[in-house]
Amino acid sequence: MKRPIFARMYARVRPTLDQHGAAEHRRRLLAGAVGEVIEVGAGDGGNFAHYPAEVSQVLAVEPEPFLRAHAEQAAAKAPARVKVVEGTADQLPAPDASVDVVVVSLVLCSVPDQRIALAEARRVLRPGGELRFYEHVAAEPGRRLATVQRALDATIWPFFVGGCHTHRDTATAISSAGFTIEELDAFEFPPDQKSPASPHILGRAVRTG
Repeated sequence: MKRPIFARMYARVRPTLDQHGAAEHRRRLLAGAVGEVIEVGAGDGGNFAHYPAEVSQVLAVEPEPFLRAHAEQAAAKAPARVKVVEGTADQLPAPDASVDVVVVSLVLCSVPDQRIALAEARRVLRPGGELRFYEHVAAEPGRRLATVQRALDATIWPFFVGGCHTHRDTATAISSAGFTIEELDAFEFPPDQKSPASPHILGRAVRTG
């Protein structure tokens, strides 16, 4: 899945966003994670430096070649053992019930079908395993921003931003996919720069059933 223009833009912008607060979001996302982890849509490896020592291994799945190459470089410097592989969210390269944690970080906006991606996350998780999520999401209903998001998603935004959709109710999708959300923080980021992608959620859900 080649998206060369978006991939290079993301690799350039991501460190700046980390400096302005996203690195702290990544640290919170991964704090307390243990055991075997799959990270879906690892990008250029921006999360790797934040994995705690209690994580035994990270299987980092990334379909875009340019970003995957950068992720491999980041994996070599990570405190945890990270293996970067080619793959997509709708067909994770792991057996059923084989991992303790699945991490989705700014990726559920761009998957073709959230239901399929979340079903795959649930499939590979052991019973009681955790879904850690950090995503930008739809604005609250009734806000002008929600109208703007819907209009952009139907026209130019996905084309220019790597398939991203801004108006997705990701928390509801997670709950509907067989997870119980146990922690959820909603905020706007960057806080001083409004954009269609400003509304974010960060949290933790548990595989039920």
